[in-house]
Amino acid sequence: MKALAASAGAERNVDLVDVADATAGPNELVVDVRAASMNRGEVRNLQTAETGWRPGWDVAGVVSKSAADGSGPREGTHVVGLVWSAGWSQRVAVPTNMVAPIPDEVSFESAATLPVAGMTARKAVEMAVVDGNRVAVTGAAGGVGRFAVQLAAQNGAHVTAVVGSAERGAGLADLGASEVVVGTLSADGEPFDLILESAGGESLAAALTRVAPEGTVVSYGNSSGETTTFDVGSFYGKGGARLYALVLGNELRRSGGATTDLGYLANLVAIGHLDVGIDRIVDATDVGAVRAACADLLNRKINGKAVLRFRP
Repeated sequence: MKALAASAGAERNVDLVDVADATAGPNELVVDVRAASMNRGEVRNLQTAETGWRPGWDVAGVVSKSAADGSGPREGTHVVGLVWSAGWSQRVAVPTNMVAPIPDEVSFESAATLPVAGMTARKAVEMAVVDGNRVAVTGAAGGVGRFAVQLAAQNGAHVTAVVGSAERGAGLADLGASEVVVGTLSADGEPFDLILESAGGESLAAALTRVAPEGTVVSYGNSSGETTTFDVGSFYGKGGARLYALVLGNELRRSGGATTDLGYLANLVAIGHLDVGIDRIVDATDVGAVRAACADLLNRKINGKAVLRFRP
């Protein structure tokens, strides 16, 4: 079968190659992939990966072989799932606790945006009760950020979306942001009850200053690559404020899998309550277009999500 894999000699370190067909363990099913979303994390990994490494976390498609142990959806079911590698392929094995059926109203492309970005946003927003409270989202134009703005606003929060440029902030008010701030989060201003922080460096330091007493800062990325220096005394004096390091894999291990979260998010999309924000769809066999999308993701030229399309 065909798959996208790291190739040291290729621009942007990705190429289309022939690989062995997907094989499943007892609690895994095989999905014929129709769409896979692209995340900045896996694209960054491509830049230094060994030849042959296969990226791909978010997949959506059709179950072509159900799990041997009887768990999970049956053959022919349209599903969305999360794997930790090799998702940019024609077929992939997915653990049954990491997959969920998708409603007929939801396209494969839309469903593929949900696993990493959608679940990270949901887990982050659920770190605090947001109804009536002030929430800030840094990196709000990215995949996680767009979902977080919507989920927080739908749960009654006053949402401040922080973006790098006015262009990247376009449309966030329509998704529920009460305020769009261009630049970085400032250390000065009214406190926030919850801050979802993905930039790191000075932005995270500002978040630790702006968080309200008993509030929460959820850190789930460091896109700046900077070290964070902050006044411990000032944060200590917040009286119960906390800094939470969110790693999706750890959250899913604690909850027992992704099925419930994926099903919830897919249903929101089906009823029109969640805009998945697809900025670009790329044919997975068009290697030039895939490499261009990788470059644009790294350079923040894509607002929301980029999706690879695999044809039957």
